[in-house]
Amino acid sequence: MKKVLPVVFAVILFAGGLAHFLVPELYNPLIPDFLPALASNIFAGLCELVVGLLLVIPKYRSLGGLGFALLMIGFLPLHVWELFRDDPMIQPFAAALVGAVAQVVLIYLGWRIYLVNKKSNR
Repeated sequence: MKKVLPVVFAVILFAGGLAHFLVPELYNPLIPDFLPALASNIFAGLCELVVGLLLVIPKYRSLGGLGFALLMIGFLPLHVWELFRDDPMIQPFAAALVGAVAQVVLIYLGWRIYLVNKKSNR
């Protein structure tokens, strides 16, 4: 968990972060109408790239774990919103529910990365 999980999450974050810039229209259906799509895509992409970078640098892995947990907390309302939308992007409902629950698990795992690596950086 100390080395493998942060790298796995970093790869996923790098891919997602780059996708925000290369194919932003992929994320537009997930962005609520009251948020500006372009700014939201740029902000989310930058956050994902920065957190992914922090996760692969051993000295900053703890901070990366904390950043990952916070990023997942930030994305959680979108998953909850997806459950109650009239036109959900994620179908069927059970899949959207699994996604929301998985988001909570990801928050926990980010927090664990933070704690495990915080102890080893002392």
